[in-house]
Amino acid sequence: MRPPSHFGNDITNTAANDGNNNSGSGDDNNNNNNNRNTIVARLTEMGATMMFPKIAGRGIIRVVERCDDAKENNNLDLSECELIQVPDAVYHLMRHTELKTCDLSGNVITKISPKFAIKFSLITDLNLAHNQMAKLPDELADLHSLQLLDISHNSFITLPAVVFKMPKLRELRANNNAIIDIDRDEIITSDSLELVDLRYNPLTPMCHELLSNANVSFRIELSERVKEEWEDLTI
Repeated sequence: MRPPSHFGNDITNTAANDGNNNSGSGDDNNNNNNNRNTIVARLTEMGATMMFPKIAGRGIIRVVERCDDAKENNNLDLSECELIQVPDAVYHLMRHTELKTCDLSGNVITKISPKFAIKFSLITDLNLAHNQMAKLPDELADLHSLQLLDISHNSFITLPAVVFKMPKLRELRANNNAIIDIDRDEIITSDSLELVDLRYNPLTPMCHELLSNANVSFRIELSERVKEEWEDLTI
């Protein structure tokens, strides 16, 4: 993996160092540290951080290093980087890379920018699990190659309609959310889906029954519904 300092000029738009190989190792280390500090500061300005500077700094350094890895393997892993959103600097760093997968799990992301689908249009696997999202932008329907979408362990109260508009989506993991209902007109529109995981959601009795008996071409996984106390009362 190339060192993060490789991206100093890309991120900061500052003049590159002179690359003099005659400087001592102490100077090289100082230059690398200065470049990394500049990268962290620049990424912070571009919307990557949580509220605690030291924690954010460590997260941003991971972002830079993983963007570096993604340039070589086409798989962007930004999981557990303390991100509140995908910073613009990431789109900039990845502008010449055709990503296959993107992992944003384990952050504190509340929303995905509509431009995500433009910048990463070729991904086949998107992991948004363990964040704080309650909606997805309609523009994600433009992810024409996406086959696996994981939005589990978030704050969705309804299943986003856009997931039924992704032309090649085969598997949707939406377990462990706060989903109580779905749009009854949307669930029958997908020709590509094979599996929708809705386990561990507080579905209404009517919605649970509807999904259990739905005449669809894909499998729907549901948790066994626990009856409310009032449902067990006999008159």
